[in-house]
Amino acid sequence: MITCFDTLIESLSIHYIGNASKNEPCIFSNGPLSLQDEQLAPLALEFFIKPFEKLQESFQFFHTGELRLNEVYHYSKEIFSGNMNPHEASIGIAKHLYQISTHPNIKPGELYIAQLKNILVHGVEREAIGIFKSEIKEPYLKIENDGSSFNLHYELNGINIKKLDKGCLIFNTEEENGYQVMVIDGTNKSSEALYWVDAFLQLKVRNDEFTQTSNLLTVYKNFIAEGVDESIELTRPEKIDLLNRSINYFKEKDQFNLNEFSNEVIGHEHGVKLFMQYKSDYEQRYQTDIADEFSISSTAVKKQARVYKSVLKLDRNFHIYIHGSSELIEKGVDENGRKFYKIYYQEES
Repeated sequence: MITCFDTLIESLSIHYIGNASKNEPCIFSNGPLSLQDEQLAPLALEFFIKPFEKLQESFQFFHTGELRLNEVYHYSKEIFSGNMNPHEASIGIAKHLYQISTHPNIKPGELYIAQLKNILVHGVEREAIGIFKSEIKEPYLKIENDGSSFNLHYELNGINIKKLDKGCLIFNTEEENGYQVMVIDGTNKSSEALYWVDAFLQLKVRNDEFTQTSNLLTVYKNFIAEGVDESIELTRPEKIDLLNRSINYFKEKDQFNLNEFSNEVIGHEHGVKLFMQYKSDYEQRYQTDIADEFSISSTAVKKQARVYKSVLKLDRNFHIYIHGSSELIEKGVDENGRKFYKIYYQEES
């Protein structure tokens, strides 16, 4: 969770980045912007920081060779260490973005590089560098009252501070691992849009407790959905029961333990072996490691719980919500070939 009640913008540089493949210009400002208007800084912070407040997943810089060869990581390190003037570093970052803006569908726009102080990240104050790009312009109407009448004006190329097109926050922590980075790409999800994360920033997901929790729950959900069908016959209620038991485990525990989880939730020797193999295949396929023990992220559990299916849909007539044991529901077929479920309960509410 990010909050910016006491956040200060120590420096802010703005440049224009065109599309290099279309020979559009790259225009650098002569110096950092002066934020003397007392209303301007809070509006800028709302534009820059507000979209990140509910984000939980974080990333880190990487490079296929050496980490120091990652351009944005290099300039961020120079700013944090004080070895380079922030505006000078911002020009280096802008040049790098311009050089990789070669896809014909990449939109031109303004690039903002801000040095930020006192951002709260999960209650801890951090120094950060913000890199933001605005690509979409919108028309705005402005009404003025001169005392006797109203006048109507317009701005065709305004920026909506409620909509940040692209951005990242780089926190001055874990320098040796590529810093902690949060990223937003709100314009589109097509292949050319990946230039922001993949080509410009060069990020990979951090293997923290949020990622570990999310990955394990994803692996388990996929395992129940597709990984057990070939060798273990499970009814739909039994699958829902196994999903519910996994969510309950994560809600009740602070620490995940793979052996404990397998025995308490799956509780079937052959099923446990299948799950271990499925987890191993997932780790190899996506080149990620899921630890056998880790601290559970309650935020990740809440997020994953929303996509866990606990509803048994029967044609278009009935939806049965299963929150407890599958032993209280029986499946059968009557003498006329009609399928049915028999449900046992103690109280009606």
